[in-house]
Amino acid sequence: MRSFKDYLLLFAKGLAMGGADVVPGVSGGTIAFISGIYEELIDSIKAVNIDSLKVLLKGEFKEFWQQINGNFLIVLLSGIAISLKSLASLMTYLMEHNPIQLWSFFLGLILISSIVILRQIKQWSAGVVIAGIVGIVVSYYLTSMSPAQTSDSYIMIFLSGSIAICAMILPGISGAFILLILGKYQLIVGALGNLDYGIIAVFMAGCVVGILLFVRLISWLLHKYHNYAIAVLAGFMMGSLNKIWPWKQVMEFRLNRHGEQVPFIEQNISPNQFLEHTGDSPLIMQSILFMAIGFFIVVVVEKIALSLKT
Repeated sequence: MRSFKDYLLLFAKGLAMGGADVVPGVSGGTIAFISGIYEELIDSIKAVNIDSLKVLLKGEFKEFWQQINGNFLIVLLSGIAISLKSLASLMTYLMEHNPIQLWSFFLGLILISSIVILRQIKQWSAGVVIAGIVGIVVSYYLTSMSPAQTSDSYIMIFLSGSIAICAMILPGISGAFILLILGKYQLIVGALGNLDYGIIAVFMAGCVVGILLFVRLISWLLHKYHNYAIAVLAGFMMGSLNKIWPWKQVMEFRLNRHGEQVPFIEQNISPNQFLEHTGDSPLIMQSILFMAIGFFIVVVVEKIALSLKT
């Protein structure tokens, strides 16, 4: 049984997951993983199936709630929802005005997180190493893809939701970045900020369908091939680091739906090249500071998680 303090901490983890999912390049699944709730989250979502729905239809709500770990889900999802709404505008502002500090923070956070996750591998083998390399390659490829221009139809919004939610629960592959690739990031973030219930409802419907189908595969892999699955997930995180490199050169711009010119295709460059191309300071000392803060937060979260288990 969880105490009130435990639920407050769980709610805080939901806030962190929601904040991460708003940022292209960072996954809410990463936060779930490093905070020690990933497998419980996967198993709880998996429990929403035909059998539990039959129990609900019989009017046995208490039994249904226990089967799906309802208290856990409602507290965590409440934190995620509140964070998505409240942080969408903040993250957009930080990406526009303080991108180097923001990306440096997440670079440090994900780098140390991948190391923490690798420590959960109970037995190393050549196959586990290969699985990790595959995760790195796949994630690097996905995060290197150029964004696309797609229709804003409800069908496309639904499909975007079903695809993005799969990435949102995978450490390393950002659902927000998948939306960026599909050309739907600004549409969805704008809908969250402006409370466009039509777009939000269609997107959430896609998320529900996608996660109910995908989560069973993740759960099966974690239970059947734990070490391989952990290696792949850690590889996903390492492969995504190229996407959140703080210093970038814009190669191509595009007009968003408000007629504003925004970056479309970017490439990573060194801090010195950043200074040469933009004339702006690369803010190296600030970058190191925010990377260190990311490192520190993960270490503290891991220590807290370990203390709660004992």
